Amino acid sequence: MTSTVPVKRITPSSIKARKGGDPVVCLTSYTASMTGLVDPHVDLILVGDSLAMTIYGMASTVGVTVEMMIAHGRAVATAARRACVVVDLPFGSYEESPAQAFRTAARVMAETGCAAIKLEGGAAMAETIQFLTRRGVPVMAHIGLTPQSVNALGGYGVRGRGEEAASMLTDARAVDAAGAFSVVIEKTAEPVARAITAAIASPTIGIGASAACDGQILVIDDIAGLFTEFRPKFVKRYAEAANLIQAAIQGYADDVRARRFPGPEHVFTA
Repeated sequence: MTSTVPVKRITPSSIKARKGGDPVVCLTSYTASMTGLVDPHVDLILVGDSLAMTIYGMASTVGVTVEMMIAHGRAVATAARRACVVVDLPFGSYEESPAQAFRTAARVMAETGCAAIKLEGGAAMAETIQFLTRRGVPVMAHIGLTPQSVNALGGYGVRGRGEEAASMLTDARAVDAAGAFSVVIEKTAEPVARAITAAIASPTIGIGASAACDGQILVIDDIAGLFTEFRPKFVKRYAEAANLIQAAIQGYADDVRARRFPGPEHVFTA
């Protein structure tokens, strides 16, 4: 008789406890099939609103809806066995008030089964983060380049340069004090990201930030070479999967046109 030992799920509190310890490995995922590949290797899976570009072909994350995040969040949370699953709250679903943010977060968590939510913004969102965490919603904060605010920021430029370095440190301290279990720092000048990591109690998760951060996150489509529209400087490609997929499709198309597929081994006898 054999028994299967259940896999212990990584929780937001265990991520927070990793501050200054082993780096936290994070990736995005948006589907059950990809989650099955990602889950054994990472500590945290983010169902990011970057699905706007990777799944839906949008120009930015601004058009993502709560329903989109719930659909993909449910798929990922159902497929994941080990990693802590975090779902982005989309633009317009939490900024109005802490109460709006709680309603959205509660719905997302209830309908997906995720462990936590992520929202963008620094000191301006500290009250909301505190409101959520005091009501049982674990929050991952996101500062630096915040893609949902791209129209207000004037583009996707590097953050934290010049006088902005001080305001970013203020943002980081505010979300940390408000109870965020981790803080994503995106596309930020390296010395600033390093200083923030040293200054706050929550683990920092870098994306285009610093190797000194307590963890790193990238988009799965970027590291696998599935998204080919552009390649940010901070992305390292670990595969060129798009080329393999295109070769497979071309081989299939050639076989169909030449009537090589299906072959005898692919059809059924009478």
